[in-house]
Amino acid sequence: REVVRIVRKVAQYFYPQRQTQVMNEGWATFWHYTILNEMYDRGLVTDGFMMEFLQSHTSVIYQPDFDSPYYSGINPYTLGFTMMQDIRRICEAPTEEDKRWFPEFAGSDWLDTLHFAMRNFKDESFIQQYLSPKVIRDLKLFCALDDDEQSTIEIMAIHDDSGYRDVREQLAGQYNLGDREPNIQIVNIDIRGDRSMHLQHRQHNRKPLDQSTEEVLKHLHRLWGFDVKLDSVWQGKTTKSYSCP
Repeated sequence: REVVRIVRKVAQYFYPQRQTQVMNEGWATFWHYTILNEMYDRGLVTDGFMMEFLQSHTSVIYQPDFDSPYYSGINPYTLGFTMMQDIRRICEAPTEEDKRWFPEFAGSDWLDTLHFAMRNFKDESFIQQYLSPKVIRDLKLFCALDDDEQSTIEIMAIHDDSGYRDVREQLAGQYNLGDREPNIQIVNIDIRGDRSMHLQHRQHNRKPLDQSTEEVLKHLHRLWGFDVKLDSVWQGKTTKSYSCP
């Protein structure tokens, strides 16, 4: 149980970092790129140095296509770097579209705008606030609904005004830790009886628990020392139950 306490404390410490992955990676790559290009323009680094840097930088921000065997989701370095670059562009050379979507900072000081974003947002709200139609087009983002109760896949959002908002909302939701991780709560412990523990998993969008559930229950049972039961619930109805032993 002391090990569990240590793991819990470490997880609490790193929890805020997990909410700013896109922003942290984007901030780092943006400043590496910006500073080294400025140094190159001033003649402080050689052509060979810049070629080596650009090769490394390009590899870091590479985004495989969705149908590529190397695709494993949206690269946070790609998204973060592209958005940071785009914020600077909107501040320095805004288009009419930019002025319509971002009237509060289009044409403003780009450094102040970036600092404000880094100080006041996490990934989810950063994407909701700053993801532009241009970035959506450049990264070829769209929304597809893959409903397990339907035989077809529906394209929900394309590159129009309503589609841009839907893409932004759906992409931001992917960085909401409350949606990404299972919501499991202790609902009852039979203190006066057999001391069994009853857990409840509240599904998000009918998403079931993964294959590691039974192994996790085994470890929880070993730590608790008594029977453990877990119900997975969707809209008030239990869809699947687990128990150990």
